[in-house]
Amino acid sequence: MPPLTCSRLTTCSIAAVIVQMVGVSLFMLGFFPVKPTLSGVSGPESFRPPDHEIHNLTTPPPPPPHLKSLYQELSEIPPSFDRLILMVIDGLPAEFVLGKDGQPPSKALMDAMSYTQSLLKNGMAIGYHAKAAPPTVTMPRLKAMVSGAIGGFLDVAFNFNTQALLDDNLLGQFFSIGWKMVMLGDETWLKLFPGLFTRHDGVSSFYVKDTVQVDQNVSRHLGYELNRDDWDLLILHYLGLDHVGHIGGRNSVLMTPKLMEMDEVVKMIHLNTIVPQDNIKRQTLLVVVSDHGMTDNGNHGGSSYEETDSLVLFIGPTKYASDYASATHNTAYQVDIAPTLALLFGVPIPKNNVGVLIAEIFTSLTDDQQLRALELNSWQLLRLLEAQLPGLSCRSFNSDGFSDDQGLGISKCSGSIDEMFCCLYRNAKLLHSSWKLKTVSSSPVAAYHDFLKAASEWLSHRATDKPVNLLAYGVAAMILSCVILFTLIFCLCKEVDLREKQLFSDKNRTQGWHLHETFTLGVTLFLVISMGSSSMVEEEQYIWHFMTSTLYLLLFRNIIQSFPAGTLQSSVSAIKGQNKKCYFQMCSLFMLLVSGRILRGWHQGGVNWINLPDISKWLEQAGSDYIKLIHLGAGLLLISLSLFGISLLKSNRNFILVVQLAFSIPGLLVLQHIMKYQDSTSTASSYGATLLAQTIYVILGIMTTGTVIASPWFMPVWISETCSSCNFYFSTSVSIDGQNKSLLIGLRDSVYLIGWAYLYFWCLLQMLLQQPINSMPILLLLMQILASMLYSSNGRTHKQWVEVAAIYYLGMAGHFGLGNSNTLATIDVAGAYIGLSSHSTLLSGILMFIITYASPMLALLSMVMYISLKDPSYFVIPQNADCGYLLKMMIGCPCLVPLCLNSVLLTAYTIVLLLMRNHLFVWSVFSPKYLYVCATTVCVYVGVFVVAVTGFYTCLVFAMRRKRQDLFSNEMGKSLIGE
Repeated sequence: MPPLTCSRLTTCSIAAVIVQMVGVSLFMLGFFPVKPTLSGVSGPESFRPPDHEIHNLTTPPPPPPHLKSLYQELSEIPPSFDRLILMVIDGLPAEFVLGKDGQPPSKALMDAMSYTQSLLKNGMAIGYHAKAAPPTVTMPRLKAMVSGAIGGFLDVAFNFNTQALLDDNLLGQFFSIGWKMVMLGDETWLKLFPGLFTRHDGVSSFYVKDTVQVDQNVSRHLGYELNRDDWDLLILHYLGLDHVGHIGGRNSVLMTPKLMEMDEVVKMIHLNTIVPQDNIKRQTLLVVVSDHGMTDNGNHGGSSYEETDSLVLFIGPTKYASDYASATHNTAYQVDIAPTLALLFGVPIPKNNVGVLIAEIFTSLTDDQQLRALELNSWQLLRLLEAQLPGLSCRSFNSDGFSDDQGLGISKCSGSIDEMFCCLYRNAKLLHSSWKLKTVSSSPVAAYHDFLKAASEWLSHRATDKPVNLLAYGVAAMILSCVILFTLIFCLCKEVDLREKQLFSDKNRTQGWHLHETFTLGVTLFLVISMGSSSMVEEEQYIWHFMTSTLYLLLFRNIIQSFPAGTLQSSVSAIKGQNKKCYFQMCSLFMLLVSGRILRGWHQGGVNWINLPDISKWLEQAGSDYIKLIHLGAGLLLISLSLFGISLLKSNRNFILVVQLAFSIPGLLVLQHIMKYQDSTSTASSYGATLLAQTIYVILGIMTTGTVIASPWFMPVWISETCSSCNFYFSTSVSIDGQNKSLLIGLRDSVYLIGWAYLYFWCLLQMLLQQPINSMPILLLLMQILASMLYSSNGRTHKQWVEVAAIYYLGMAGHFGLGNSNTLATIDVAGAYIGLSSHSTLLSGILMFIITYASPMLALLSMVMYISLKDPSYFVIPQNADCGYLLKMMIGCPCLVPLCLNSVLLTAYTIVLLLMRNHLFVWSVFSPKYLYVCATTVCVYVGVFVVAVTGFYTCLVFAMRRKRQDLFSNEMGKSLIGE
């Protein structure tokens, strides 16, 4: 095998990453396709049976007034209402209005929405717990309400870049019959339905710091619109309650005032448009809905009950056959809203609807009309079944039935999917026909509901067909990438071991495979095995915390075993002797384990035990003042630790003072932001807070870039000062001249300073962006990583890949220690708008990524400092080697090990997801986890790129300085000879 040069290593690594990216793209394109839909829109044919032949399909539709009359004639159901007000309260959990588990809401919630509660109590309104399908974010949930279709899982990504909805939907149907529509609120409606609204005033739904203006912008038009008669559909989308949840959670002090504000809107609409309708021809229906619920922390996106528990509330001029006590048990699906509204207003049900009409809303109709509504819903779902099951044909279906007491030949339905659906449909059709002929007294309602329920459930949970070729190519590409990366790391580690044998005669370092090395690989193996369990995916944080702590306990055990007999009894003499480094390593590991245990108890995390007590909940109960005090304390400790770390540089004192002064400036600005603006109960970002945060961003960016660029050029190199430390840096048998030795020391110092800059500035950024409760965990993470690097820098008892893997594991454990999980609900949306005066998809997305992957990125950035603290053998260049050799030895393992570990987990989980494609929790558990795995891969790419570019640039600069110094030395030598 040819030698592994730096250029060959770089080329192969980049090729492996590109192959991996192609593989992931192919797999995601095949596994998460856009859900197949029926093209076109429902028309007059939807009011005829599926087996009824339609002729002249190319005939253009009649104008809106005639089309409206045609629909009313064909449907045989008179429209129950003339106008619709759709009020969307973003993020409102249904249990806030209807209670939970048969129990009414708390007294505080009932008092907050007293008028709405009075409507429910008096039967003037009827409410439902409308289950929303994951992902529980706004855009796909709005699609579900107006089209009745459940979108693809990747709609969670499209939520931030909404495109026009081209599928058949209610608003398109209303527009085709000439309705005038007005929209006020979330601009997502304008992006989904461009050009449909006569009047509109949209606001951004993503700027979550705004909880006041975003709703006032809707309500300021309300009185004007309610007094007008030139609209048929009025959409009001209030965002404030969702924003309150993102900032302060369900129990925010702003939640009750916001609920009272929403209650006043319901009261205003009811008193102005519904109560006075006795003397008005046009009847108005108010439908209050929520797109999703929220967790206790106020987030959403996952599939928990709290997130999928959305509300649908019908408020009309007539009483509903439902009392308040039963309202707590009323359940429906969010997709049921579309067919219900379509049949109430006399338009065709959208083609791709999978919902079932809510029967209680149609109690004012006659029995014939109610059965007609069920029949139309059945025809629509049957057409969709025939499109999804090409072999399904119920026109000539004959089943082996049995005769009931009245001799109808009603069948017991069993057999294949096709046979079961046709049997259920035939039973309902036979009963309906007999009921019309008065030959039976029993109503066919139950038979219709059996068919509708079975069809709806099957269509809702049907896994989309996945192209096998794309999936196979994607997995093959990822496996190939793994093979390339592991081949590279194997060759590199072999060369590193050979290099150490040549330079050092360390008798304490035994050959062979050690327990901690086996366990390091076992962590990855255990994670791969655990991925096949949905429960283990939901509670992955326990695996990372346990495995990381166990690995460092094994290292602690190795240190204890390395002590000679009797050393522990005479610790004072031992410290003075050769075991000083061992005691130092023991202290580092002890601090690491203690801080890790505190971090483990800071957040419960996961899904099943998230409500159990932890440190963060205890502090939140203690009050915001304690949290702010801890926040300030963590910030001060971070600044102090950074300044102390910089003072350890063996360089010119004036240079160190200048660097320390420069590093203090952003730290003090962050502390100022914490004291003045950052509060756990803050609601909106003032101009001063936004300006200060933007100033901090700019200073951090400039100082980070400036440190990286300037440090290699201006790092002082003083031979006279460095000679005294030459033995400390280069106590090897390799002879190096004084000038080269000083330059190499300068290289180490430069990399050390850049590493500190990365860690310090990244932690300052997290102190600004993270929730205040997470300030101490950020400091603990930094201490853990520093302790791990200090342990590795004292001696050569472990292989380098083990040390890098251990730091990488710390970063992943810290990811969950900050409260993250494998559900989308734990993504911190509020922090992504600190320093932003308006919504920006790109900027807020970057900030959201920075917050979510604070810990893994911190671990990756720490590799720069790890290089500088590592044994100096990697900085010693053999006589016949070039700078590429130095670069390979410096950044080879710190870059390849994270890539290898991540590629194994990525490839393994891709295969697991493929095997679990028909699992019950594929969309609620396994798919969100895969999005996190892909995002972690992006994080690793970015971190490795930063480490590689930093190492390459620093080595390049010092190679130039070395060359310039050699030229200067030659010229000086010539001048001396000439003299």
